[in-house]
Amino acid sequence: MEFDFISEFEGYDNYETIYQELIARTLNHLKLNFDPILSVTFVDNEQIHQLNRDYRNIDRPTDVISFAFLDTEENKEEILKSGQMVSLGEIYISLDKAKEQALEYGHPLDRELKFLFTHGLLHLLGYDHMEKEDEEIMFRLQDEILG
Repeated sequence: MEFDFISEFEGYDNYETIYQELIARTLNHLKLNFDPILSVTFVDNEQIHQLNRDYRNIDRPTDVISFAFLDTEENKEEILKSGQMVSLGEIYISLDKAKEQALEYGHPLDRELKFLFTHGLLHLLGYDHMEKEDEEIMFRLQDEILG
């Protein structure tokens, strides 16, 4: 696995290991066999607002943005079971938004940061929540992976 964890914020270095464990748990749960390459970056609301505006044309901050490198691959399922190294993409998580949502939902920041990462990772793997049935599948997987 090649995993880059980037954070300019103090006190979050342990998420590199936590996220590596979540990657392994996700791949095992989905019965995927490949060696992932991806990065996750903690940003603030200003930075994620700019990404959201520039790449999604949505002029507000959000909690997580994923840039999936396999979205256009027709043989994505074969690639994800190839046993080879696969570059999945990039995940950006707003630490500001994660803190806000943890307070709003009344759960620990740790849970929110794990949820947002897992959500972003599932997007990199091709899951989305644009349609109701896709949303049900994706959110069920998140719950199963996070326990």
